[in-house]
Amino acid sequence: MIILAATPIGNLKDASVRLVEALGAVGIVASEDTRVTQRLLAGLGVENRPRLIALHDHNERDRSAEVVELARETDVLVLSDAGMPTVSDPGFHLVEAAAAAGVGVTALPGPSAVITALAVSGLPTDRFTFEGFLPRKQGERMAAFRALAGERRTMVFFESPNRLAAALADLASVLGADRRVVVCRELTKMFEEVRRGSAAELAAWAADGVRGEICVVVDGAAATVVDLDSGVDQVLSLVAAGTRLKDAAAEVAEATGLGKRDLYQAALAARKADAGPAR
Repeated sequence: MIILAATPIGNLKDASVRLVEALGAVGIVASEDTRVTQRLLAGLGVENRPRLIALHDHNERDRSAEVVELARETDVLVLSDAGMPTVSDPGFHLVEAAAAAGVGVTALPGPSAVITALAVSGLPTDRFTFEGFLPRKQGERMAAFRALAGERRTMVFFESPNRLAAALADLASVLGADRRVVVCRELTKMFEEVRRGSAAELAAWAADGVRGEICVVVDGAAATVVDLDSGVDQVLSLVAAGTRLKDAAAEVAEATGLGKRDLYQAALAARKADAGPAR
């Protein structure tokens, strides 16, 4: 089968017992960078020397079929340079191909920059969304932030240290200078840093230059405060556009903080009133 294995995101001691055991026993490893895998084997003191297959962004689509066929006969361990394969790293197309071919896929869980950053951020963790790497170009980045302007969940991004200041300035421009932001730098490493502040404050801080691996955690948008009548108008507009009443009430409740049941009942009553008496 295909075995997706999480690798340390900074501290080698975070390697799981299961990862070390798998590295010591498996015959084939498909990895994002075979040189990184060789250093991992040496660092963990693993004497096994499996066959290494490069599987990265530029060749994954072409090599997935080959790796899937190998996995029919033997276990294939899949590694990215750090963290869990498929999460902003190679592996998705391979898993997709394996699922289509009926080849089993499992995972050895472990370190995750996304979850680690979220956990230490001090921002709400009950609901969150991971948005991956922000676009490189400013126009596309601004558009991405505009699309997330109403997102209520905590958001987690990856960003290059070279683009961090510009990204935070764009974030402040679109989502608001006061939006709460946490920048997590070099997680689990010697110079780990977690810096909290407003979008504007952190944009000014990053302007002096930042180094290392970066995760950005952003507070979700506050609920829009509207009265029930306005909420009902929004529900009815959605219904007029083709949304089911129940779904429209749930959507407006999520966006405004109003009660879903209250919205549903009031919108239902409004529809009946507009229909007039039966004849």
